[in-house]
Amino acid sequence: MAGIIPSGNTRLFIVVGDPIAQVRSPDVITRLLTDRKEDAVVVPMHVASADLPTVFDALRAVSNIGGILVTVPHKQAAFGLCATTSDRASFVEAVNVVRRTGDGWHGDNTDGLGYLDGMEKEGFSVDGRRCLLVGCGGAGSAIALEIMRRGAGMLAIHDIDTERRDAIIEKLERLYPRRVVSGDANPAGYDLVANATPLGMRPDDPLPIDASKLEARQFVACVITKPEVPPLIQEARRRGCRTMTGVGMFDAQALVLVDFLLMRPPEPEVCLKSG
Repeated sequence: MAGIIPSGNTRLFIVVGDPIAQVRSPDVITRLLTDRKEDAVVVPMHVASADLPTVFDALRAVSNIGGILVTVPHKQAAFGLCATTSDRASFVEAVNVVRRTGDGWHGDNTDGLGYLDGMEKEGFSVDGRRCLLVGCGGAGSAIALEIMRRGAGMLAIHDIDTERRDAIIEKLERLYPRRVVSGDANPAGYDLVANATPLGMRPDDPLPIDASKLEARQFVACVITKPEVPPLIQEARRRGCRTMTGVGMFDAQALVLVDFLLMRPPEPEVCLKSG
C-alpha cells in the first residue's frame, strides 16, 4: 500500500480470514482501487469462525466501510450473513466478496470465474474435457459450477466430507445430467486436476492427490496463494504438467472483485446453465 495516505475521506474495504497472512488483497486490490482514482484501502483482519457474525455486524455500523473480501474458512458462513446474494453465490451457498447496500450485505462468489479465467490465460480450456476437482467447500463449489458452465465433458468431485461432496453433485446433476460424479485422489485419466483444498499451505500438509499418477499431458491447478508455488504445483511441474497457481486465480479475478465492490458496471444476470 505504498503511497497511500489515508484521510477522513478514505473508504475501507476489509478482508477476513483465518489464517490471513496468505492474502494478496491488501496490496493488489488497493493498487487497483488507486488506479481508478479511488481514495480507498484494503485492510486484513484475522477473524476466528466463532467471531465472524459479530465482526460482520460491527463492520455494518462503520459507515466508511464499503465491502468485505472473504477467504478461508469463512465463505460459507459469510453467505448466511448476507441479506441478498448473486445467483451463483446462492447456488453454491458461499460468498467471497460482499458490498454494503441499504438492506444489508450483498454477496457474490467470483472464485469460479477467477479459477477458470486463470487457466484459460495459461492456455487451457475445460470445454469437452474430463476434470477432477478435489475439495468442494466455498471456493470448490464455485469452481465446480464454473467448470460445468464452461462445457466440461465430465466432472469428478473428491472431498473427504462425503456429505458435502454428495450435496454439490446432486445440485449440479439437476443442471448437467449424467456429467458429474464422485471421484477419489487418483488423478489418472483426467485432463484437468484441480485442487480447491487448503492442503499445501502448511509445510506438513499431505498432497491432496496421489501425485505419482500424474501425467505430463495433464493440466494441474491449485487455489493456494502462499506459498506462491505450492507443493502440488511443484510436483506437477516436475512431471512436465502445465499448471496454474492460486496467484494466477486471484490475479484473474481481481478486476472482477473491484468492479463488484464499486458497483461498476451493474451486476449482470448470471446464467447457471450453459448453452
